[in-house]
Amino acid sequence: MDGGRLFMLAETNMDMITEHLSQSSPDLAIIDSIQTAYLDDMGGAPGSVGQIRECTMRLMQWAKPANVPVLISGHVTKDGTMAGPRVLEHIVDVVLYLEGEPFSAYRLLRGVKNRFGSTNEVGIFEMRSQGLVEVTNPSQVFLAERGGETVGSAVVPTLEGTRPLLVEIQALTTNTPYGPPRRISNGIDFNRLLMIAAVLTKRAGLALGNQDIIVNVAGGLKVNEPAADLGVALAIASSLRNVAVDPEMAAIGELGLSGELRSVPHLERRLGEAAKLGFKRCLLPASKNLAAPQGMTLLGAASIREALRLALPKSGKPETD
Repeated sequence: MDGGRLFMLAETNMDMITEHLSQSSPDLAIIDSIQTAYLDDMGGAPGSVGQIRECTMRLMQWAKPANVPVLISGHVTKDGTMAGPRVLEHIVDVVLYLEGEPFSAYRLLRGVKNRFGSTNEVGIFEMRSQGLVEVTNPSQVFLAERGGETVGSAVVPTLEGTRPLLVEIQALTTNTPYGPPRRISNGIDFNRLLMIAAVLTKRAGLALGNQDIIVNVAGGLKVNEPAADLGVALAIASSLRNVAVDPEMAAIGELGLSGELRSVPHLERRLGEAAKLGFKRCLLPASKNLAAPQGMTLLGAASIREALRLALPKSGKPETD
């Protein structure tokens, strides 16, 4: 690309921007960012709710008759939601979030609003020297550095939209040297971790009252669905007992407060992705009418106590400091 049809305009006045757009007739327009644009006839500073709303409306009024797609870059708040507050989201046709941890090379492009199609799709990209490159097999990438029999590790087939994705859940339990035990989560909801730890203590008889528990989702991903509960529980129990989970086993299931395992949606799709990557067994809530993919054995469990008996050997000693 020689840049012959690439035009850059260092302007924040929206009237001037739309005038240049009309003169140049581009195939695509990118506004970076809408919070810096302003209109002279509007009160308030650039980035205020009124300015964002009116500037976006001017762009939409130009783009629709001209039949030109406009990509608008918008700021987000510290908690990751769109700044504005959300006034930009209500006006535009499509909202895409580019998510990722600051120190991770992977980015997820997630649609949260789409007037022309589904929001159940997600794109996964890796930042390289030439820019963002599509990850065609993300499950394999996120599990590439996983060891064979690793203590405190479990693989969970999750769903990003409608896309199955295998992630590694890591857990570490250590004796609390002083004070109350700590719970640290990276990639899963903190309150979910507290619930899983409480169920393991009360329903499975694990002595976690004097243990610090640290849970991490490898690769900088975030897992928010309850289907990862069983994988988190297995990783914690594996670390506490110092016994590795079968490296050819995946785990799927939601954990209830009574210690029961509950089914999750789209099990067939999750199992197919696990089988494609060579997993021979899958531990999941007991189900009578579920066909196993070719080459895979399904292990059904009704409770977390039964799941621990199936996934971890009875022998094993807690790790000592």
